[in-house]
Amino acid sequence: MQQRPENLTQDLPGDMPSETQGETLNEVPLRTALYDFHVRHGAKMVEFAGYDMPVQYPMGVMGEHLHCREKAGLFDVSHMGQAWLRAVDPSHSGDTLAALIETLVPGGITTLGQGRIRYTLLMNDSGGIRDDLMVTRRGDDLWLVVNAGCKQADFAYISEKLAGRAELDIFDEALLALQGPEAVDVLSDMIGSSVASDMAFMEACEAEWNGIPLYISRCGYTGEDGFEISLMADKADAFAEALLSDSRVALCGLGARDSLRLEAGLCLYGHDIDEETSPAEADLLWSIPKRRREAADFPGAERLSRELESGVERLRVGIQPEGRAPAREGTDICDAKTGKVIGHVSSGGFAPSLKAPIAMGYVDAPHHIVGNSIHLLVRGKAMPATIVETPFVCQNYVSSKKA
Repeated sequence: MQQRPENLTQDLPGDMPSETQGETLNEVPLRTALYDFHVRHGAKMVEFAGYDMPVQYPMGVMGEHLHCREKAGLFDVSHMGQAWLRAVDPSHSGDTLAALIETLVPGGITTLGQGRIRYTLLMNDSGGIRDDLMVTRRGDDLWLVVNAGCKQADFAYISEKLAGRAELDIFDEALLALQGPEAVDVLSDMIGSSVASDMAFMEACEAEWNGIPLYISRCGYTGEDGFEISLMADKADAFAEALLSDSRVALCGLGARDSLRLEAGLCLYGHDIDEETSPAEADLLWSIPKRRREAADFPGAERLSRELESGVERLRVGIQPEGRAPAREGTDICDAKTGKVIGHVSSGGFAPSLKAPIAMGYVDAPHHIVGNSIHLLVRGKAMPATIVETPFVCQNYVSSKKA
């Protein structure tokens, strides 16, 4: 999902680069409802997607990353775009609205059950990816969560395409992510009910804490079990402090969020996927059901149909470099025998869980075969590496009603 400042993932454990760059949407960075909370807890703040955001806390990226894998990490993701999509005609059912959004995305939204969440893609007419997003069905409405750097363009595009039939109610409130194997117990203890543990992965429901309404989704972008909690901005500080008072919870910034999602083999918009990349190239065909592929009734469907029939010229792959030096975004990928450039790294860094560098990138077919030897040109030197499967670590999602 989210875009990242360049070079967030550390070269070595605990070694963060001194500068980061993000997509600036505003001359003066915006602040989430938790800005004062971050400063109070010693966060290093950076500009990211037009916001002042915490890149790390005193624990450091390595410590935050491993704590999330072992216990529970708390992230501020309030910079993401949240909105309700509602039918203009109140007599229209949720099925009508789901059919409308399917004119813009290739995911199966009309088959989405109540309280269920679906990962899908906002497509352009040439078959590229405008953004990736989460869609949740709630009554006759749809709840959308889009990437921070794309939200203004996304919401304008959706509003234009569905004008007169559906409208967006943009929800400018707080959004927290509680991720890790102990997240379910922490949240259950805090809200005093079994609501969290009764949910399965990619389900959402309403709850409350001290009379404050919460909208809880069992999802996240770390590869771990966890939740995203949407709530009123003026209640976010107290809620975050209450979560942090649990010894199982540690604050995590953008650096750990990036290294966690990379280990989980998850795409980062603006890096691993963009407006030039198709779902087939990005290895995201799993998000497009057979019904939608056959109907080919969404933007960019012509390109996707052609690629399904003839294959793609390049494909996103996992890469395991040898040694300790990470290969960063833009690094040339070369054929190990001929030295010919066959692709480029799209995301790369050090994996704290594996104590080794990892990367993802795009390579020309047929070099994408798992087990193929390649070279990465790092600082002008050819570094041996191997094409591997992703994810790099086990994804620990909860697929049943029992946590």
